[in-house]
Amino acid sequence: MPVAAETTMSSCPEDIKTIPERVFCQLREDIVEGRISAGSRISEAELAGRYGTSRGPLREAISQLAAVGLVERRPNVGARVIELSSKQLLDVFHVREALEGTAARQAAERMDAAAVQQLRDTLAAHEQRIGQDGGHTYFQESGDVDFHYRIIQGSGNRYLIKLLCHDLYYLVRMYRCQFGMRSKRGPAALKEHGAIVDAIARGDGDMAELLMRAHVRASRANVEQMLMEKVEVN
Repeated sequence: MPVAAETTMSSCPEDIKTIPERVFCQLREDIVEGRISAGSRISEAELAGRYGTSRGPLREAISQLAAVGLVERRPNVGARVIELSSKQLLDVFHVREALEGTAARQAAERMDAAAVQQLRDTLAAHEQRIGQDGGHTYFQESGDVDFHYRIIQGSGNRYLIKLLCHDLYYLVRMYRCQFGMRSKRGPAALKEHGAIVDAIARGDGDMAELLMRAHVRASRANVEQMLMEKVEVN
């Protein structure tokens, strides 16, 4: 099972207190960022030693990862990291288009001026990052995804938050990291993000939803094109 030579828990938020929560956080990040490869079997003995924990907290963390769809349990095989097809990835984008459009609409209705300013500050940081690397990191890491995360949280809809920030959020990050999606769409995506924030700031739910759906649809088309190019190269 490929895992980075040294694994720490530094990627976990500081407010995480319990051992199972910290193990869950680190294991999730190792899966999402490809340090544990898609389709690989999870060895409890190896990971317990690597994370410096007993098997009890590790098993609890694996159960949580199975609940959010990053790990699957197979009879007579044990736990494995999920290995999804390109079709399933595109299906995720179809779901995101509908749900995130709704989230943007509700964010326009519910986000206050301070929350909108945080969105603008986020985009300012993203613009600087894009200028440094031509837009690649915006998609390869969590920048683009985190912008969406903030809007979903701003919707105040706990059902959308559960579906998009817990179940689908890490699937999208996992694909972008492990499929090596170094897209050049960063500058265009940033411009689209800015228009979405402007609509939210105006309280224009109709326009915010329309722009978000168009943005996710454009991202899906871009991903589909990259997947086709990858197949042609191979």
